[in-house]
Amino acid sequence: MEAMFADELEGNIYSRFSNPNVTELIEKIKLLEGAEAGWATATGMAAIFSTFGALLSQGDHVLACRSVFGSTHNILTKILPSWGIETTFVDFDDTKNWDKAVRKRTKLIFVETPTNPGVDIIDLKWLGEFSSAHHLINMVDNCFATPYLQQPIKYGTDLVIHSATKYLDGQGRVLGGLIAGKKHLIEKINGFARHSGPALAPFNAWVISKSLETLAVRMDRHCENALSLSQRLERLSQIELVKYPFLPSHPQYKVAKKQMNAGEGIISFVIAGGFKRACIFLDHLDLVSLTANLGDTRSIATHPVSTTHAKLPTPDRIAIGISPGLIRLSIGLEHVDDLYEDIEQALRLGH
Repeated sequence: MEAMFADELEGNIYSRFSNPNVTELIEKIKLLEGAEAGWATATGMAAIFSTFGALLSQGDHVLACRSVFGSTHNILTKILPSWGIETTFVDFDDTKNWDKAVRKRTKLIFVETPTNPGVDIIDLKWLGEFSSAHHLINMVDNCFATPYLQQPIKYGTDLVIHSATKYLDGQGRVLGGLIAGKKHLIEKINGFARHSGPALAPFNAWVISKSLETLAVRMDRHCENALSLSQRLERLSQIELVKYPFLPSHPQYKVAKKQMNAGEGIISFVIAGGFKRACIFLDHLDLVSLTANLGDTRSIATHPVSTTHAKLPTPDRIAIGISPGLIRLSIGLEHVDDLYEDIEQALRLGH
């Protein structure tokens, strides 16, 4: 027991440190992502915060894509600055400014791809080469794609982050977070998390581990439904813009096709008429649920301006394309005809 507490011997001494269910889940995510090591946390945000907390020190600098989840933005702009850690946000496709934004104390890059909620795509091959050239830790949120559709480590990513609450569980039952990547970085995260306590519950680990057995089947249906539905939505006059990575109209369509096996299950679209029409549309949905979650068997509609990204300053929201009429649709496993009928009738009644 003394050797275990001294980290000289592996073993299950306390569930905040390790647990057989959690260990099994970590082994699975390592295999799926092609990673050397992994760690599990209570939520996706705990995974992100634990990684920042373990790897960053006073005076360090972070580079991040401008489009990140609202809570991640708050950590980078409100919590880390109190530790003396600064962040520079750069447009995901502005490669010249990424070079200019690197400082002497820049230590880590954080990106989402596809981004939340705009489903923009960052070229992982370019990102891997850029981070290697500048000797930076490369950290990618792979939540939307899952390792079934995209494996960033193949392109030089050092750490992959997941909110396992989303597609990895896939049924809205439990919370969880996962980190996979290089062993020497995971060891630092392990040391930080063991003492700060964002441990994943053993039961939640068991649920997520079981859910991974159906990940391929679920993601195939999510992607099939999302592509079909996005194609139909493009033809509706009440919608100004539809964004889905595997639509030829998507600005990064070629990059998405290169690094993803399918287009994932999230559609982003803008309703003509702005905030008021978006709210009316949401009020008239019957089959599609309303919540801030995603990746469920049920389809979910979210209004980022009033929920997930409500605390972002308006200029920041505008800069990443979050307009008052933007809707994020997480496409579930229902029949696509039923989903289209519900969305079409809500749009029609809303106008």
